[in-house]
Amino acid sequence: MPGAIGPRAGGARSLYRRILLLHRALPPALRELGDRYVKEEFRKHKAAGPAEAQRFLREWENYAALIWQQINDDKQSSRKKAVFGIQLTEEKLNDFRDEQIGQLKELMDEATKPKQKITISEDSEHKS
Repeated sequence: MPGAIGPRAGGARSLYRRILLLHRALPPALRELGDRYVKEEFRKHKAAGPAEAQRFLREWENYAALIWQQINDDKQSSRKKAVFGIQLTEEKLNDFRDEQIGQLKELMDEATKPKQKITISEDSEHKS
């Protein structure tokens, strides 16, 4: 596997699997969204240069640690609704490239999209 993630492929693969396992504890809609995003991001960074790959993996390690902590906190909490994720600081947002800001907006739009309701009308019954 070429690229900077290649030599650490075992580490990247292990991190990828660990994140997908952690996502199993999330609510179904959040899990689906998270899994899709993780798969896309890891695929995009297969051929990243060494510096970018190191930063990429470090950020995903931080994410995995945060989600693990929040899952454990939720198990021990009596709150009715679990809280996952963090508020990004302005400093952190300023570090993002325009492409990353676009991805973040797409992710936010997807996460806040109203749930679709499927209705079946009487006219759609199967007629023989």
